[in-house]
Amino acid sequence: MKTTKIIAVITLIIATSLMSFIGEENSNWLTSYKDAVAQAKKENKMILMDFSGSDWCANCIRLERGVFGTEAFKNYAKDKFILLNVDFPVKKKNKLSPELTQQNEDLADKYNKDGQFPTIIILDANEKTLAKTGYKEGGPEIYIKHLKSLLK
Repeated sequence: MKTTKIIAVITLIIATSLMSFIGEENSNWLTSYKDAVAQAKKENKMILMDFSGSDWCANCIRLERGVFGTEAFKNYAKDKFILLNVDFPVKKKNKLSPELTQQNEDLADKYNKDGQFPTIIILDANEKTLAKTGYKEGGPEIYIKHLKSLLK
């Protein structure tokens, strides 16, 4: 009985830690365009807007896992960008709210008319487009170098 309680407590601690880690991993990405613009103005940062198909687009998933999810990218982005995820999932279990779906469709009409995924748009705090790009192979260091070259 005592062993069962110890195992249960350890399992609970591990599960709580994992949930905390998962929550923190994506916590720096906003989904509200309005909030991203307000925060960019407040903090005098650019907006990095990621048009993603999180559950169907292979290069979107590669970009998220291989670049955006890395410490190197997070460290680079934290002082420069407000990160905005504009997602277009197709699986029913990942369906967005009607309001978020409409916002994302409106943003696609304005910034991603050709419907390419992933598309990365960098805006200044006044919503002026500074750069447009997509997926690049090579990991975070190559991608960061690419972003820096776009913003010169």
